[in-house]
Amino acid sequence: MERSEDKPSKKRGPPAPRDIELLDDDYVKVLRGKTPTERIAMGLEANRFVRLRLEGHLRTVHPDWSDQQIAAEIARRMLMDWETICLPAHS
Repeated sequence: MERSEDKPSKKRGPPAPRDIELLDDDYVKVLRGKTPTERIAMGLEANRFVRLRLEGHLRTVHPDWSDQQIAAEIARRMLMDWETICLPAHS
């Protein structure tokens, strides 16, 4: 049986420290070996990946939304604070 302290927290807001995954030491070494330009490129690619996944999700859940509505919702979710992100999307 899973204990409640082992479960990820369900509260809204920033993740609790117990919910944050630590980086593997080997991965940290790899990152430290990269140039600032390479690290920025990795961050930009991660951002692009998240935006594309979110766009696909929104188009599946809201097939009636226009491209402008999809873009606005992506921006809302990626740019706003945690409380705003956790609020239900506009219909």
